[in-house]
Amino acid sequence: MIDRYSRKEIAGIWTLENKFRIWLDIEIAACEANARLGLIPEEDLANIRKKAAFDVRRVLEIEERVHHDVIAFLTCVGESVGPSARFIHYGLTSSDVVDTALSVQMKQAGAILLGGLDTLIERLRALALEHRKTACMGRSHGVHAEPTTFGMKMALYFKEFQRDRERLALAIENASYGKLSGAVGTYSNIDPEVERYVCEKLGLKAEPVATQIIQRDRHAEFMAALAITAGSLDKLATEIRHLQRTEVREVEEPFQKGQKGSSAMPHKRNPILSERVSGLSRVIKANMNVALDNMTLWHERDISHSSAERVILPDSTVALDYIIHRMIFILDGLIVYPEAMRENLERTGGLYHSQSLLLKLVEKGITREEAYAAVQDIAMRVWKREGSLEELARRDERISELLDSEELDAVFDMASYFNNIDYIFRNAGLE
Repeated sequence: MIDRYSRKEIAGIWTLENKFRIWLDIEIAACEANARLGLIPEEDLANIRKKAAFDVRRVLEIEERVHHDVIAFLTCVGESVGPSARFIHYGLTSSDVVDTALSVQMKQAGAILLGGLDTLIERLRALALEHRKTACMGRSHGVHAEPTTFGMKMALYFKEFQRDRERLALAIENASYGKLSGAVGTYSNIDPEVERYVCEKLGLKAEPVATQIIQRDRHAEFMAALAITAGSLDKLATEIRHLQRTEVREVEEPFQKGQKGSSAMPHKRNPILSERVSGLSRVIKANMNVALDNMTLWHERDISHSSAERVILPDSTVALDYIIHRMIFILDGLIVYPEAMRENLERTGGLYHSQSLLLKLVEKGITREEAYAAVQDIAMRVWKREGSLEELARRDERISELLDSEELDAVFDMASYFNNIDYIFRNAGLE
């Protein structure tokens, strides 16, 4: 991911320095395990622990010649260790190191993402509680439906991002597996105890059955959790973008001092941060398809997945971390306009009371079809601006014969729409 959309902490996980450091940790741990098994003399193990080191530039220089990154790494380490280096990588194949290290990196990145989600969830909780009773229009198909509250909107996302966090935590757990079982996973030249020891030391579990690689359904599940979370962020960003439209303007993302909205139009305050969240979410969601394709490899292994993973896993985790924190920034500075919400509620002459009126008429004994026809008739006149729904209902003979003034007052009481808000908040764990 380009620097523009990268935060330092998570980007550092995917550097060559960090990757090679994990590779070295794996190799040293494997030497320790082999020494326990009597395969490496203690003096050689001590020498490896003391001298084993790498230099990224030197590894890349060697790779230019050998065209194999693990061999280049081992050659570089061997230069620092000397004769004892013959015991490094004993019985291992490249993927034992590469796949196990990748699992560590995914786990490291996942921990950062979970921390970001925790903060985001708390911001949504605070907004939901603050605006629990802030009335606004609910819309379906982009058209006014019935009143809801802005707190309800935020409660919806509070629960969705909780589910995203649960999915990601499970995906991290299922990706936290290492593998040191040799060329086709049969432990032909390595004791299973080495794998157990190394994985335990790295905080991983040992893969129960492997080929030359860890199977890529684990990585696909991890990518799916990233993609779904990106989808939730896109969904929230799109809601903010719609609510910031001039014709709606119920909320507005932060507009900082000195910020410019347009090179041509000085008045512009555009939802650029939300648009950035939506844009980068597309990259992450598209990478999900690559992860699914990576599941299918030839026999015990090919490397068609390798090149793709070097792109999609760093890019997706870094981009997701970035847009999580962009959304936290947006919510921290979100400007909410309750007065605009009230104005928008009244824009359509109380049409949102149509269902309440319909049901009250049904209670009076007429068929649903008759009630629907009566309400729809006056509702279409409201669209033509002939009056509000309440005004036309009170003047309509079919309706006024069935409902007295007091009953119509109850039908057009907005407070009735919010009678169960507290119930929803209790169910959502927002009490």
